[in-house]
Amino acid sequence: MVHHKTQLPSKICPACQRPFNWRRKWKHQWDEIRYCSQHCRQARRVHSEK
Repeated sequence: MVHHKTQLPSKICPACQRPFNWRRKWKHQWDEIRYCSQHCRQARRVHSEK
């Protein structure tokens, strides 16, 4: 079996500016995912309130 992870969609996280790839657990909500991790999502919220 050959895996083609380079062919997965990716996005850039607005909090850390790093690319992140599609994950199976996000398959139904990929269009709504903005941040690469919970940490980035929470950090973005804290920084925007200051």
